[in-house]
Amino acid sequence: MEDDIPPHHLVCIIHEAVNRLDDRIFSVAHPGGGRDSYHPKMLTKVIIYAYTQRIYFSRQIAKLEHYYLYFCFED
Repeated sequence: MEDDIPPHHLVCIIHEAVNRLDDRIFSVAHPGGGRDSYHPKMLTKVIIYAYTQRIYFSRQIAKLEHYYLYFCFED
């Protein structure tokens, strides 16, 4: 999938920046337990990218995730 996205695309920059964050930041805010959920880093990437595209509402973000490959970029 990485071959389909240009290396300097905004989504790649966000992906690299969020991946550099320490996992302890997320484990403190999300201790786990309960139902399976999306990884906090993945959700952070999606929210940051959506905001850079001026998409602020969760329903719009969720709808776009189904249509755009860029929203699904993850390790």
